[in-house]
Amino acid sequence: MSKYEIAVVASAKLEDEERTALIEKIKGLVERFGGSVTSVDDWGKKRLAYEIQKMNEAYYYFIYFESDDANCPNEMEQQLRIMDGVIRYLVVREDEE
Repeated sequence: MSKYEIAVVASAKLEDEERTALIEKIKGLVERFGGSVTSVDDWGKKRLAYEIQKMNEAYYYFIYFESDDANCPNEMEQQLRIMDGVIRYLVVREDEE
């Protein structure tokens, strides 16, 4: 299985329940596309390096998952691109040890 990491920058305008629902939705998408979530790292609210959509702060999340399906990261990017509340995202494959 290949290991992947999704970095998600969520809008600071979202309430706690909305952010939780957003992360659960992303985890559900990973499972729908043939992956399994291993862990979620919540970095909390951080200052952005530059203003995005008139916001100076946002919430950072790192979701780690494994998948045998090579199309899973591509499918995730397509879904993250159109998700409300997601300001920026990045899906990367982790190095093999």
